[in-house]
Amino acid sequence: MKNEEHFASVYDYLMEDAPYGRWLEYTKAFLPAGSRILDLACGTCTFTIMLQEAGFNASGSDLSQDMLTIGEEKIRERKLEIPLYRQDMRELAGFNNLDGITLFCDGLNYLLTEEDVRQTLRKAYSALKPGGILLFDVHSLFKMNTVFNDQMYGENGEDISYIWFCTPGSEPGSVEHSLTFFLKNETGLYERKDEEQFQRTFPPGIYKTWLQEAGFSKVEITGDFGLRAPLETDERIFIKAEKNSRSSSDGGEI
Repeated sequence: MKNEEHFASVYDYLMEDAPYGRWLEYTKAFLPAGSRILDLACGTCTFTIMLQEAGFNASGSDLSQDMLTIGEEKIRERKLEIPLYRQDMRELAGFNNLDGITLFCDGLNYLLTEEDVRQTLRKAYSALKPGGILLFDVHSLFKMNTVFNDQMYGENGEDISYIWFCTPGSEPGSVEHSLTFFLKNETGLYERKDEEQFQRTFPPGIYKTWLQEAGFSKVEITGDFGLRAPLETDERIFIKAEKNSRSSSDGGEI
């Protein structure tokens, strides 16, 4: 990712219409209040805060220090206590006996190789207690190959405007996002910031296989926030995986 600080500064603007409430309801369907949940790839912590305010014992982890800095400010404003950790999800360490891990908003799709995804799933497995639950969503192949296929999006706001180009990546099921932002500064002039991001997804059956190889059982793949079986034209796929209740946890001590 390039210009991480610039992207963090506009992230909440881009996520204004994100379905945070539906992610929360999906989580509550599988994890009771009071559960210890790690919100992986938490970004600026909007969802992490919602988990805490809904009665969960939440913590957050993200690779971007700039995202976490904004998240810390939001947490302080609400007078909450939510621990945040800067970690690469592929190297997740120090967590033990978690009740649940959430990884929403296609966070897993930012990993571009099969081994990176598989390693992340193994790390999540180790951090959960026996019977713990991993909940995540990913872009569908339909979205990658159709919705993101040589498309352009944009918005002209008063303080922020952007142009967003999507082009197919070099690997199957991948996309390159090229974004140009125009941000209004204190003088009333607009500054241009450029950002590139890459995402990749895999068939749902492949995720299920990798989860089972990591040790997970009871893998459920659904569409529409867990309400039905996935359709070929769904843009987002939801996956729930449970750690074998007879497994032993080998995480750390956080």
